[in-house]
This record gives sequence, C-alpha cells and structure tokens, in this order.
Amino acid sequence: MRLRSLLFVPGDSERKFIRAKTSGAGALILDLEDSVAPTQKPVARNHVAKLLDDPSARDWAFFVRVNALDTGLALDDLAAVVKPGLNAIMIPKANGAEDLQLFGHYLDAFETKAGIPLGSVKMAVVATETAKAMFALHTYAPVHPRLLALSWGAEDLSAALGATDNKEPDGAWTFPYQVVRAQCLFAASAADVMPIDTIHADFRDLDGLERDCRRSRRDGFLGRMAIHPDQVATINRCYAPSESEIAHARRIVDAFAANPGVGTIGVDGKMVDIPHLKAAQKTLASI
Repeated sequence: MRLRSLLFVPGDSERKFIRAKTSGAGALILDLEDSVAPTQKPVARNHVAKLLDDPSARDWAFFVRVNALDTGLALDDLAAVVKPGLNAIMIPKANGAEDLQLFGHYLDAFETKAGIPLGSVKMAVVATETAKAMFALHTYAPVHPRLLALSWGAEDLSAALGATDNKEPDGAWTFPYQVVRAQCLFAASAADVMPIDTIHADFRDLDGLERDCRRSRRDGFLGRMAIHPDQVATINRCYAPSESEIAHARRIVDAFAANPGVGTIGVDGKMVDIPHLKAAQKTLASI
C-alpha cells in the first residue's frame, strides 16, 4: 500500500468526499472523529458505511479514522465500517501498543462477523496525541501484525500540555514538537512500518507545505496527511523520488551487483558502502 498522501475527509460530507476521491490521494481517511460534530457522529457513521458498500473500482485506499477508545464510540464505529472494502482504520489518541492489541481483538471479531479474512483491515496510529503516549512509543516494536504506519499529531498534544502555541514565528515547530516528530520517526523505523508526517494546517500555504515536505522526506518520512485536496499534488510530488534520484540509485545497485563481495565502491565520483546500497534499494522499491 503506497501512502505518499492521505487525505482527511469529514465522514458526514458527501460533497467533500466527491471532490476528495478524484484528488489523486493514495488514501482517503473518512473521519468519524475530530472533524465531525458530536451530534453528527451517527450521521457520519452511516454515511461512511454506505460508501463502503459501493462496489465501484477505486484507485485509493479506504481508511476510516474511528473515535478514541475513551469516548465510548469506537465499538459502534467498528461495527458500522468493518466490511469488505475497508483497507485500514486510523486510531487517534493511542497511548501505546496496548491500545492496538485491544483494537486488534475487536477487528478479529468484526471481521469474522463480516465474513472477511482475519487481518484484512490494517491499522495506522496517530501515536503522539497524549503526554502518556510519548513514553510508550517504544512499545510499537515488535510490531503488531496489523500495524501499517505511525503518524504524529500536534494539536491534541498541545491541548493536553496546555501549550499556547506549537509554532515559532517563522512557522517552524517549537522544540517540544520537534522532539515529538523525531520520536515518531524513530518509533516507526524501530517497528519497520511507514512513518507518515502530520498535517500542514494552512492549506493555502502551498509553498510552505512544499518546503516542509522536502525537509520531511529528507529526514525519512515516506508520506504525509492532508486536510485539503489542493495539498495532495504537492505532497505526492515531494515524497516521490526524482528521476535523478532513481537513476543514481540504479547505478549504486548495479555497481554492487557487478562487484559481488565488495563492501565499498565508487559511484559518480564518490565512495558508497552498504548503507548507501540499502538506501538505494529503498528508493527503487518506492517507485
């Protein structure tokens, strides 16, 4: 499942869904949580369930962000949406891998009821939205068999910490949130799942989004969540390897293939070794 761009869509908005499904996003996250008012949650749940019943072919993965465990709404959400066509759920406000274990048991039961193979529905986790979660990031390794990706979020964590802001005047994350972002990246790597960067809240600031996406990919994130269809093209472009990167990666792989047994070799006037080979292989695998 290639997840360069994951676009949030309020679960109660047919209009926004119609636009989103032609956005080019790798996944649509039909949201039953924060973008839906409490009084609209039953409406959103029913709407998303009906969308899953549509047998039309699609070129995007179908995710649903369910409500957090402590809301008392998660089981109702799962009962409505675990059916053929659902690729993954997104779990908000997780406090660690114990939450995944519980969701995994729930999914086992609902998949059985729906008559779909066990393990069909994967899980992506927003792993940094509570202070407690920051001390449990190591628990995602060894990985749960359903876990597909880890992401991070700043807004709920800011509320939990009582922060008055999480950005510097120049738009950079303040230090606590730089730590959160880095820890999420490390945790995803330790669990060998996809690290997905958080949203860029100002959807009109496409230049700022591009700068941040390029920094993000440089550091190791493989994709990003979006809150508006206009962000998707920028995200897709930034997280895809360029033609020059692909060509360079192929030269590294070909050089090692032609010289079996060597640990270091010259490519394009520079010495490269096994870590460079592994990076090149990852680049080619992402095409």
